[in-house]
Amino acid sequence: MPNSYTQIHIQFVFAVKYRAALIADEWKDELMMFITGIFQHNDHKMLQINTMPDHVHIFIGMRPHQAVSDLIKNVKTESSKWIKAKKFCQGSFAWQEGYGAFSYAKSQVPDVIRYIQNQQKHHQKKTFLEEYREFLTKFEVEWDEQYIFKELE
Repeated sequence: MPNSYTQIHIQFVFAVKYRAALIADEWKDELMMFITGIFQHNDHKMLQINTMPDHVHIFIGMRPHQAVSDLIKNVKTESSKWIKAKKFCQGSFAWQEGYGAFSYAKSQVPDVIRYIQNQQKHHQKKTFLEEYREFLTKFEVEWDEQYIFKELE
């Protein structure tokens, strides 16, 4: 669209259903490449992606032609189908309902990229839920504990 100029940087965080540790080292690189392809196919710029066994961090330059909710629904649906088709998990695979989306200024981009690159090291000190609650607090997002990513009870 002519005369439309944007600079939108968003970090997405979402988890495996019940935060099960299903994303294995053997195929996580393939998963990250597949998810990157979905973002690129939707004309967004992948800045950084990294996975832990139970969740994903994605940082993109987002184009304004698509709603955040539609984009993440597409990413979660297509990547879940792909994981199942590849038979990467013994049982079924699903992403937990919901996601976090946090916006950043251009000056913060290098720090966010570094943060996502260092997830494995970061999670030696802090659990996913501790990290997620810190995001919600830092970004002043109102939240209800009953809707935070749950473990299988």
